[in-house]
Amino acid sequence: MHAEQALAPCPRGTPPLALAECHARLAALPGWRCVDVGGIAQLERAYEVSNFVAALGFATAIGALAEAADHHPAITVEWGKVTLRWWTHGISGLHHNDFVMAARCDAAFLQHVSAGAAR
Repeated sequence: MHAEQALAPCPRGTPPLALAECHARLAALPGWRCVDVGGIAQLERAYEVSNFVAALGFATAIGALAEAADHHPAITVEWGKVTLRWWTHGISGLHHNDFVMAARCDAAFLQHVSAGAAR
């Protein structure tokens, strides 16, 4: 999975990816895992950063990526940590776009590492 991949159309009625497909795609996204939240498969990853201000900064960067893509995650901000969960609300499960956005988050995090915000 690459951050540069285009997002694909996902009209209502599109079936979510099968669990086996999700696990196969996870191989390209170290640190991410598939979790079940209320019966809905979601991608989740926690990123460690140096402090609360760094966590807010990273969350803001993710918010900008999400808004640009019109695809929005759940974001939890804590001191030293940002946890992200991606899924496609319209299909109540995982879609190609969730994996692309996860890759984009990893790329954004690498920018924060180089800026000294990660630990």
